[in-house]
Amino acid sequence: MTIDNTESQMRKGLLELCILGIIHRHKEAYPSDILEELKDAKLVVLEGTLYPLLTRLKNADMLAYRWVESSSGPPRKYYALTKSGLKFYVQLRTTWDELSNAVNHLTTTLI
Repeated sequence: MTIDNTESQMRKGLLELCILGIIHRHKEAYPSDILEELKDAKLVVLEGTLYPLLTRLKNADMLAYRWVESSSGPPRKYYALTKSGLKFYVQLRTTWDELSNAVNHLTTTLI
């Protein structure tokens, strides 16, 4: 068991929540912008990880997308939460808040 492996598993478990949170905050988001925001938050994610996750969330009716013409290349696909996606995000966020509070309570050392 290594810290790198444990860290990786923790990050993977929270990636869906983070991606949905980014999209929710911006109302809609382009994948490159999602990657940049994750990178800025020190959650470096590769395109090869993000795109399958976006597709899975879209196929599960959590996300919808629309094409937007680009002046600098091909059309861009922007993702937004569906009603189901918003409900799922709120549930994930509630679960995260409860879990985070419990972990902080159990791991905080009183001085």
